[in-house]
Amino acid sequence: MDYKVKVAQVIEQAVDGKLSQEDILAKIEKPKTLNLGDYAFPAFVLSKVLRKAPQMIASELVEKIDQTGFEKVEAVGPYVNFFLDKKEFSKDILSEVLSEGSAYGNQDLGHGGNVPIDMSSPNIAKPMSMGHLRSTVIGNSLALLLEKVNYKPIKIDHLGDWGTQFGKLIVAYKLWGSEKEVKADPINNLLKYYVRFHEEDVNNPELDEEAREWFKKLEDGDEEALKLWKWFREESLKKFTEVYDRLNITFDSYNGEAFYNDKMDEITDLLQEKGLLKESQGAEIVDLEKYDLNPALIRKTDGATLYITRDLAAALYRYRTYDFVQSLYVVGQEQTNHFKQLKAVLKEMGYDWSDDIHHIPFGLITSGGKKLSTRSGRVILLEEVLDDAVKLANKQIEEKNPNLADKEEVAEAVGVGAVVFHDLKNERINSFDFNLDEVVRFEGETGPYVQYSHARAMSILRKAGDLELNSDNLEISDLEISDPEAWQTLRLLAAFPEIVKKAVSEYEPSVVAKYAIHLAKAFNKYYAHSRILNDDAEKNARLALVQSVATTLKESLRLLGVKAPNEM
Repeated sequence: MDYKVKVAQVIEQAVDGKLSQEDILAKIEKPKTLNLGDYAFPAFVLSKVLRKAPQMIASELVEKIDQTGFEKVEAVGPYVNFFLDKKEFSKDILSEVLSEGSAYGNQDLGHGGNVPIDMSSPNIAKPMSMGHLRSTVIGNSLALLLEKVNYKPIKIDHLGDWGTQFGKLIVAYKLWGSEKEVKADPINNLLKYYVRFHEEDVNNPELDEEAREWFKKLEDGDEEALKLWKWFREESLKKFTEVYDRLNITFDSYNGEAFYNDKMDEITDLLQEKGLLKESQGAEIVDLEKYDLNPALIRKTDGATLYITRDLAAALYRYRTYDFVQSLYVVGQEQTNHFKQLKAVLKEMGYDWSDDIHHIPFGLITSGGKKLSTRSGRVILLEEVLDDAVKLANKQIEEKNPNLADKEEVAEAVGVGAVVFHDLKNERINSFDFNLDEVVRFEGETGPYVQYSHARAMSILRKAGDLELNSDNLEISDLEISDPEAWQTLRLLAAFPEIVKKAVSEYEPSVVAKYAIHLAKAFNKYYAHSRILNDDAEKNARLALVQSVATTLKESLRLLGVKAPNEM
């Protein structure tokens, strides 16, 4: 039952239709403290209509309201506060979670519509750094959330597999590299060559010219250049896949920049046909003044196309291929202007579906307050961070539960999960400094704390005899909880479907991460104050609550791409 709607209905009756149910719903608030009730209606919104003081209106409304199904309804100053019937509420919520299980919170907002998600997109021949974490895990969580509300996400790893850097890499490899070294440790050695190129070209500018020549050979299909490019790409992708496997992330497409090489001419032809290309200082641009944007540079003076040309080709290809209802680009906020230009050019081309393209920006991960950079060699490798996180998790598990079965597997789930959760609990637009010791703590607002809360709930259920409580073996009347200590947990359980909806509408996984922390805290407080396994009339209801918490915490973590071990 939607209790907010129930509150709106009784108010609508009490005000004799002077406000619509829709208007009332928009005004209903959730009080900050439980002693002020579960919902509150501000009576001052009626003061103009009724020409009375809000306090008087609130008191009169309480007299008129049918309080059936509520514990009480009272006026406090200009507010009408509604206290829900706790026993009825617990029956409704617990029966819903038990019957739906992991499907609790599922909704049909997307009607099966396709949503390509451009995410992760590391550069070939460079290791995945902490800088790649955000796009990867935010994109994956959005895919899981969209799937839960019946969209069909299509995860695209738009690999950085083309560009002048390949000319530099080929030159560096031919000068300082060896096949043996690359085969032994492809990514780290290719990075070593790339960094050395940038060190050497400071005093040897002719290296840049040589790199440009090799990239031109690559563009022209030179056999040696293509062979090296394909080899670098294949070796890099193998290494990336090892990291993706640890993060439990898969992709539907690895079409990167190179895939669109033969699709850009159509874009320039279409722009030409539509009279949108204009010459400016020898280059070709699309004027975007009416959008209050700088011109989009489509082709340079030497005829070379740019990123925006490639992204226009990718957008058109994705629309034709997937007939998307939305198309998401999970890319750093420094690219905001680029995506504004992309959408504006598509709009000028007459493609109204450009309105369905959304840039999902995010802030930086810094180290010691400084931005990470591959070119200078200042890079924190994602794989090494995951390894260190797992070691820290392992150390804490040894201290807390040395006899735990599958310790290695649990440590991997906790360590990797801690890194992912920490990223996603931060609002994506915010930058944050990364400190591993804080991330992998079992206490505080961390992933391991939420995982531990889930494991605690599972432990209680095991002690109760591994009961699989569900709507088949429980009467609804068995789900009444009168204990006030359970109330905050019950309210949070009821909020989960709205949390999912909010996270999807705002493209914001942190909504789910913060919710999981609140639910874990409320449950641990309830656990500390209640004798859950006491053999009395409400024992089954308490166990149903524990199972509902375990189910909802596990599903919350899953939507973030984090595993929930049953023991820790």
